[in-house]
Parts: sequence; structure tokens; C-alpha cells
Amino acid sequence: MALTAQPINCSLKLTRGGRSSTDAMIALITAALEEKDVRVADTLRMADYAIAPGVTSDEGEGDDWPRLREQILAADILIFGTPIWLGQASSVAKRVFERMDAFLDEIDDQGRMPSYSKIAVAAIVGNEDGAHATSAQLFQALNDVGWTIPAVGACYWVGEAMGSTDFQDLPQTPEAVAKTAKMLAANAAHLAAVLKGSPYPG
Repeated sequence: MALTAQPINCSLKLTRGGRSSTDAMIALITAALEEKDVRVADTLRMADYAIAPGVTSDEGEGDDWPRLREQILAADILIFGTPIWLGQASSVAKRVFERMDAFLDEIDDQGRMPSYSKIAVAAIVGNEDGAHATSAQLFQALNDVGWTIPAVGACYWVGEAMGSTDFQDLPQTPEAVAKTAKMLAANAAHLAAVLKGSPYPG
């Protein structure tokens, strides 16, 4: 049973601004998932798109969310990447949550949202504190709109307090982070396979 994953990067930077540390964390998780035979799509950099404010799945002309939504929901696993700003998920991540709020009104005959039986994991980076608070924020929001969170569902790195080192600038990935990425991938792939074979009944 082939499994697929879709990474999204909620960095504040556009792709033309260069690779971000969130990209580096997503790449680590991607490699671990590929070891579990999960096919991972190219990362969607949310800041590159015009995601209109709102809480519906289509906010009209010029809104890029409908096609992003389609790509996200086509996968079995969502890799939700965000940097930490002011101790929280980025404003781009919050815009994505707001648009996913539409799932609450898009239930099927069994009361299931479009994200039911799909897995979400978090890729979090920052050179300040806030990884646990950001994980809590992401997982509460994602679970509210139907995603399933596996055990060890977040892989994160934060630098020294008040420091300036970025994750992508490290000479090598810390052992604890690498181990966490592998555990996250194993748990996400296992749970995705279980739910793909036997979805929530609703």
C-alpha cells in the first residue's frame, strides 16, 4: 500500500529568498519517511502563494488556497513546517489553520471531515524558545480540524537563548534530532498505513 506525504513550509520567506531552516528540518523528516517507503512530494512554500484571509475553502478570485488544499488533502501524511516567531507558530501557519477551519463544515454522511484518517506531523525550528508551545498550538489546531497526530509527532530544534545560529547552519544534525525524525517517520508511516486500510468509521 503506497503512502504519500505533502510537506508545507510556513516560513515568512519567499522561495526566492533562499533555503530556510524550516526547509532543512523538512528535508530531515522527508529522508526518514522515504526510508519507510513513503513518497514525499515537493514542499509547498506557503508564502509563495496568495492565500486569502477567511475560513472557507475558496475565497474567490485570486485565492490560491483551493489548489493548495487539494494537494494537501491528496496525501496521506501532512508535514507541517513552521519557524518560531515570538514564541509561536508563524503568521503564515496561522493563515493556513484559518483556512482549514472550513473542514468543520465539509463533513461527509458519517460526519467525517476531509482530513479524517490522515496524519499530520510537525517540523519546527527557531533560534529562540517556544518549540513545546508551538507543538501544542499546531497539534490542537490540526486535531480540531480532523488530522490525526501520531506518537512523537513533532521534530524540532531551537538554538541557544538569544542566539543567532540557525538550524541550517549547523555543521551536522544533532543526534537527538536525527533520532526523533526517524521515530516520527516510523510512527507516522505506521499509523497512516493503518488508517488508510481501515479509516475512521465516523
